[in-house]
Amino acid sequence: MGQLLREINSQDVRVFVIWEPVLATDFAAPSTAALARIPDLRAAQYWDGRRGLSHLLGEHNRSTVVWDYIAVYAPGKLWQEAPPKPVYSDNPVRDVIGGAKNAIQRLLGRGANSAGDER
Repeated sequence: MGQLLREINSQDVRVFVIWEPVLATDFAAPSTAALARIPDLRAAQYWDGRRGLSHLLGEHNRSTVVWDYIAVYAPGKLWQEAPPKPVYSDNPVRDVIGGAKNAIQRLLGRGANSAGDER
């Protein structure tokens, strides 16, 4: 994600990194070293100790935990009772970062008004 932000220089891009307990080593919020992996000011990082976002995205049991996942949303999309449909989503992040980058670049090229503003 850090590399993606270095390659996309637009201030119109915002990234929300959600850390959650999935592996046996994930017993606490991420360390300062882990947070430093994404130093870009356009990224906000959160600890979701109860995996609330994973549940919103479809987690029903341990085998359906949503993690190592990326979703790209058009500008102006509002999260209401459920997350809106992303313009792109896939996983694992490491393998699909190129698709996310392409989706972001398409959205930046189209402009905010034509990207699905639902306000």
